[in-house]
Amino acid sequence: MLKKGSKLNSILTGSCPKCQQESMYAGKNMFNPEYTIKMNKECSHCGLHYQLEPSFFYGSMYVSYAVGVSFGVAAFVIFYFLLKTDLKTAFIGICGTLLGFMPIIMRLSRNIWINIFVSYDKNWKQNKEEN
Repeated sequence: MLKKGSKLNSILTGSCPKCQQESMYAGKNMFNPEYTIKMNKECSHCGLHYQLEPSFFYGSMYVSYAVGVSFGVAAFVIFYFLLKTDLKTAFIGICGTLLGFMPIIMRLSRNIWINIFVSYDKNWKQNKEEN
């Protein structure tokens, strides 16, 4: 379905953006608060340091805002227009959606942020051996 080497594959799977060989996250269960955003320091395959600079992932807060607004708008459309609820119920539905999907929004935002700066390198093995 998702072609290896595409940014979409790395974003949706949370895999290393450079080699896409392993997950960037220490825990697979994102709904466990201990592991929601706990990341490995580097990729064990290609050696990419995930924190490209100090406080690198603070920038993902801007992405998180956009992703959160997208989830909120989708929840509003579903509750208000498809389920024909009143505004109060739609608002409660939006809040519930944002709370329920918070771990997904947080990881998705980090994945998008790092993929803005790091691209897939199909020759990562050769480049690692040269360095």
